[in-house]
Amino acid sequence: MSYRPFSRMTETARRTELWRLVLGIVMVGLVSFGLQQALIGLAALALSDAAYWALISQLRVADAPLGMLLLLVSLGGLGVGTVVTARVLHKRSGASLFGPLPLALSQALRCTVAVAGLYLVIALLPPWPLAGQLVPALGFGRWLLLLPLTLLALVIQVGSEELFFRGYLQSQIGARLRHPAAWLILPSALFALGHWSPAMHGDNALLVTVWAFAFGLAAADLTARSGTLGPAFALHLVNNVVAVALVSPQGDMSGLALYHLPFGTGDEAEMRALMPLDLMGILVGWLVARLALRV
Repeated sequence: MSYRPFSRMTETARRTELWRLVLGIVMVGLVSFGLQQALIGLAALALSDAAYWALISQLRVADAPLGMLLLLVSLGGLGVGTVVTARVLHKRSGASLFGPLPLALSQALRCTVAVAGLYLVIALLPPWPLAGQLVPALGFGRWLLLLPLTLLALVIQVGSEELFFRGYLQSQIGARLRHPAAWLILPSALFALGHWSPAMHGDNALLVTVWAFAFGLAAADLTARSGTLGPAFALHLVNNVVAVALVSPQGDMSGLALYHLPFGTGDEAEMRALMPLDLMGILVGWLVARLALRV
């Protein structure tokens, strides 16, 4: 099928001047940063010096549940900044960034079930080389107790990122520039840039950025084919539930996982070996989401 459904999102995009979009990106960043700093300031006022610096340390590493939960929730500032910017600069409601809400919710549910089912089937296939080497992280009881908070935090994080990159950037660019290359590539490139972290990934930083670009393209394509944020949100959420709540590398951002891989993000050779599988997962997840929606 075509990208005609994308008009559901672009037709509500107003004031499409490119200078507004550039200013909007800056404004989203400022609002998001301001909210995060305000929360940190409140924590500094409410906590003792020792407790405050312990909290900051947990946020930086996120290898414990509290730090990881706070890190995910803090990304909600991106969503707030996006809604504020859409209203102030474009006279556009936050709800319009999702596409038609009932349809978005319906598509999100269908794609979540389909992609989660796919991942379950993959997990049950003949033994994976690392299956017997997984390291228990959180105890199952504690993990299960934290799961509702984990899912809520992931919904906030994923929803905020999708709202900005696909809901705002992609639809505003699409309303101004009709060629698909513009509104597929530009938001995906910015999404990839947000994953650039040599400090965390070392020599694999470029590969991780390429992975993020591929994921951004898949999410952007689903958004255009469906006319809502629902499918991209579903693909992103299922991917992050697996990577954050089920199995994660050891070290940074591992605080909510049930299991850890037998290596961390600093083990470059091992992480590099996983990249083809991750890219294949994006491709198959994208195809399954399309099949679920028949788009």
